[in-house]
Amino acid sequence: MSVGRAVGLVLGVAADAVFGDPRRFHPVAGFGRVAAALEHKLYRDHKAAGVAYTAALVGGTVLAGVAVERAGRKHPVLQAVTTAAATWAVLGGSSLADEGTAMGRELDGGDLAAARHRLPNLCGREPARLDTLGLAKATVESVAENTSDAVVAPLFWGAVAGVPGLLGYRAANTLDAMVGHKNARYTRFGWASARLDDVANLIPSRLAALLTTAGAPVVGGSGGEAWRTWRRDASAHPSPNAGQVEAAFAGALEIRLGGRTVYSHGAEDRPVLGHGRNPDAGHVTRAVELSRVVGAGAAVVTSALALLLRPRRASRRRTSASASAR
Repeated sequence: MSVGRAVGLVLGVAADAVFGDPRRFHPVAGFGRVAAALEHKLYRDHKAAGVAYTAALVGGTVLAGVAVERAGRKHPVLQAVTTAAATWAVLGGSSLADEGTAMGRELDGGDLAAARHRLPNLCGREPARLDTLGLAKATVESVAENTSDAVVAPLFWGAVAGVPGLLGYRAANTLDAMVGHKNARYTRFGWASARLDDVANLIPSRLAALLTTAGAPVVGGSGGEAWRTWRRDASAHPSPNAGQVEAAFAGALEIRLGGRTVYSHGAEDRPVLGHGRNPDAGHVTRAVELSRVVGAGAAVVTSALALLLRPRRASRRRTSASASAR
């Protein structure tokens, strides 16, 4: 089983790199439509309604994943195929790289109108208020955070929990993007979704930062500065997870991120991450390259993790059975 899961993760990463996101009938888009419909029925301005909403959607998705995982439990090839399909469906590495590359191209060409039009594909910033520096900073920060959220985290949960982990994580992360906002409508209703996403990303975000540190020299960055900036600045970020990988990217690329951040619901003054220069179009391009390196590293690490975890469980079962026979 461990071999099937590990092979499935690698195949899913390869499918994402070759084919990108499914162009029609994307499962995550379908989940989003179901979530929006259920929100319309369950919405109340208090936490209990949000807990019920999150539990129904994430719990239902995990149960579907459990059914798929059980079907492949004794069939390694089927497990590899279903894991690969689920991995491909939930990963966002290829689309993230495509959008980041396009943003770098628009900024390098000085086409601010096109860059502002494209920015909402990456993050929820208010593009009309951003100049070249603001657009470059927002893009690098988004590439960094989404490298963790859309690549490293689903692979980690796939290695730990198979198809249920892949689907359950993507459900939680999608709900956080939909309702996990600190505004008048969602502060209470979206609380459960936001907190669940925080918990689900505690380990993956730190793994992403570690992989960023290791991969920085591949793109001409500084591994040492990535480590120092990560350890020094990450805790100052308001998010327990986004700050980890954003600080590591800032150090790796030797730039400054953070500061005043403008969203549609208002502005936030965030701590500055890193002590380098302000980011520009070139740094956007290098951030995309670094994201690809981190994604490749995550595929290697998580497939190895999948191989390590299952044999130990099987070994414990064999030991227990042997003891009972004696």
